[in-house]
Amino acid sequence: MSITEQLLAAVDGRRGVDAADRLCEACVTLLDVDAAAISLVFDGANFGTLGSSSPRARDCDELQFVLGEGPCLESVQRRAPVLVTDLAEPAGRRWPLYGPAMLGKSIHSVSAMPVVVAGEYVGALDLFRVEPGALTTTQLGGAAAAAELAAVPVLDLLDSDLQAAIAEPDSDAWAELNALSRAEVSQATGMLVAQLDVEPAEALLRLRAHAYVTGNPASEVARDILERRLNLAVD
Repeated sequence: MSITEQLLAAVDGRRGVDAADRLCEACVTLLDVDAAAISLVFDGANFGTLGSSSPRARDCDELQFVLGEGPCLESVQRRAPVLVTDLAEPAGRRWPLYGPAMLGKSIHSVSAMPVVVAGEYVGALDLFRVEPGALTTTQLGGAAAAAELAAVPVLDLLDSDLQAAIAEPDSDAWAELNALSRAEVSQATGMLVAQLDVEPAEALLRLRAHAYVTGNPASEVARDILERRLNLAVD
C-alpha cells in the first residue's frame, strides 16, 4: 500500500480526537519521525493541540502555545510548510525561545505542514525528530497527505456544539465539548473573551502569559479557567 493508503487504514473511520491521535501515531511509524501532533490556530489565536502520537509529542507541541512561537504558528502565518533540519543551526534561531527549549528536549529537527479546511489555514501537522536531517521526498509527500487527512478530525471539532460554545460562552455547549479535552485552550479563550471583554487574540495572550509565568502547560491553565479555579480578571 502507498503511504496515503496506510494513513487512511490507520484512521479507519475514526472521528474527532481519536482519529487525530491515530493519524499522528501512523505518522511516527510511516514517516520515520519520533513524535507527531496536530495543532489548531484560528484567526491568529492558538486553539491548542488536537491530536498527538504520545505525551512527549503533546509536550513538544504545546510548548509553542506557552512561548508564542514555533513551527505550527509560522506555518499557518506563512500559509506554507515549515522545515527546519537542525534547530542547532542558524535556521533554528528563528525561534529564540522555542528552538533552545526543543534542543533541551533532544529534538533537533521539526517540520510543520499546514492543515487547510475550506481554503482556510486552520492549523498544522507538526513532526519532531531527535536526529537532525531533512525529510525525504517520499516522507514529505506522506506528511502532505497526512495534513490533508487531518482536516477530517478538524471538521469534527467544528461541529454545531463548538459553534454554539464560541457564540455563547455560558451555554451548555461547553459541557458537551468536554470530551474534546485537546481543545481546552480554545474553550478557555472563548470564556476569557466574554469575561474580560477583549478580542480573542488578547484573551489568548493573557492565557499564554499566565502559563509562561507560572511554568504550567497552556492546557492546564485552560482547564483551571474552565473549571473556575482560575480567574484572570483578578489575576
